[in-house]
Amino acid sequence: MWILRINMTDLSYRLEELPSAYKNLAGRAMTSTLVSEEVPPLCHPLGPHNKLVFSPGIVTGTTAPTSSRISVGAKSPLTGGIKESNAGSSWGRDIARMQIKALVVEGKPADKKMFHGVSVTWDVAAGKPKVEFFDATEYTKKDLYKVFPKLYKRFGKKISIAGCGMVGEHGYGNAGVVFNDLAKRPSRYSGRGGLGSVMGSKSLKFIVLNANGAPGVEIADKVLFEEGRKKMLEALQTHDITKPKGALNTYGTAVLINILNEAGGLPTRNFSSGRFEGAAKIAGEAIFEGNKQRVGKEVYNHACSPGCTIKCSNTWYNVNGSKRASCVEYESDWALGANCGIDNLDDIATMIHLCNAYGLDTIETGVTIAVAMEGGVIPFGDSKGAIRLIKEMGKGSALGRALGGGTGFAGKAFGVVRVPAVKGQGMPAYEPRAVKGIGITYATSTMGADHTAGYTIAPEILGVSGKQDPLTPEGKAALSRAFQAATAFIDSTGHCLFIAFAILDIAAGFQGMIDECNGVLGTKWTANDVNAYGAEVLKKERAFNEAAGLGKELDRVPEFMTIEQLPPHNHVFDVPEKALDSVYGEM
Repeated sequence: MWILRINMTDLSYRLEELPSAYKNLAGRAMTSTLVSEEVPPLCHPLGPHNKLVFSPGIVTGTTAPTSSRISVGAKSPLTGGIKESNAGSSWGRDIARMQIKALVVEGKPADKKMFHGVSVTWDVAAGKPKVEFFDATEYTKKDLYKVFPKLYKRFGKKISIAGCGMVGEHGYGNAGVVFNDLAKRPSRYSGRGGLGSVMGSKSLKFIVLNANGAPGVEIADKVLFEEGRKKMLEALQTHDITKPKGALNTYGTAVLINILNEAGGLPTRNFSSGRFEGAAKIAGEAIFEGNKQRVGKEVYNHACSPGCTIKCSNTWYNVNGSKRASCVEYESDWALGANCGIDNLDDIATMIHLCNAYGLDTIETGVTIAVAMEGGVIPFGDSKGAIRLIKEMGKGSALGRALGGGTGFAGKAFGVVRVPAVKGQGMPAYEPRAVKGIGITYATSTMGADHTAGYTIAPEILGVSGKQDPLTPEGKAALSRAFQAATAFIDSTGHCLFIAFAILDIAAGFQGMIDECNGVLGTKWTANDVNAYGAEVLKKERAFNEAAGLGKELDRVPEFMTIEQLPPHNHVFDVPEKALDSVYGEM
């Protein structure tokens, strides 16, 4: 097992044997540990002392279902705190098969005009990874959809790609790290927190992997692993949300548009309402029916990464049957749709495609545009104007750079009071005043406003693991704390967060996840150990943030949410500050 360190200052690399203390770390646990131990909390995120860490999960690279996630970590240019963002891609599988537990990008070259690429292959004769650097300057300032085919032509069809787009080169706070999907498109993103700009600041354009000949993931107890794998697979294939032709496979994550709209928790026109009159036009059901009309048959969704059985990634087609964009996720659909007052699916898909081409996080982009709309830059509902604003971000114009700074920066630039952000990061597609538990997660998460950090939507809206009233603040601090710890563990396994729907309702599925991990590592973890593992990850992240100046005083939702009543339920965010402080105070 290796830690691979890439030094961009002198274009060198070194392989380190994995320290015994890191034996059971992977995914988010690994990225957050290395960042907290090696990155000065007060360093500039785009300076030479920040580090960009990639780590596959515990079971990534194995036959465990829905497990090809890759975690990316660093100090965030957007929040100023620690960040982990993960994506599904063959890249995670390939780095795991080369037995690289972490790839750490360090330093920064003196020549900022020249961009470099890194090629990692398996040296069969030496029995270890081999690294080569290449000049990637020719791929800069270009549409990623035009660049990716050139990389496949140069390095072969079996490669996997990680990289940053042109907005990462610009240093935007909303720049993501891009990975290839299974169709070799630049459409899978570790989008949140500006990690693409950390990569760009180091003049690193791409990391290309070819795992041909690699030995694969070592499994300590193959029998136990296989038992766990079967339990997990059974749970995923029988739960209504995750099963074949179930909710996610049929309608994609955008199935949530109508659900949240009905619940009065779909943020609309910059979080001024919880319902959008155009919701039905952009929902997952509309995508499914629209594709059926345009393609002439029912189109079910595809996997984002190898081994995914949920298959929730969709494609939106043009009238002539050609592909317009993939993937129209719930968050992207909402951010560039309802939150901007836009109900035109074609224009929303165009914006998603542009975000992928430039390297933008769709959530931060949409929330930022809505703030700009509130500031009078363009009117709400102006989809063509929104497309123009995204193109300005790609160009790197003065307006584009103001928008590329993210939600909080745009609020200051345009004099807006209603700025839906926590620790500088724009809020995702769930209204805290209508869903109090997710509001607590937004406020207290180590990642800034982030629904994936503690997805209380499962019980509050979907009734998974028992239905809870979304409008009451009672008991929600404890709920958020438990979900944040559980999520930190799932993010470390390499499984997609969507396994949570099945394992929360099906006990055998939860045990299957534990058995898989024990099988790979040779550990004897129980459910209590899972909770403790996740809590330990959070404690490391919290300690880093406090050292960086992000203490409990910032664990709050924006002031306007505590004052303005949200239609249709006319609630404010009324969770007491004492309850917010208890999330980490009692951990």
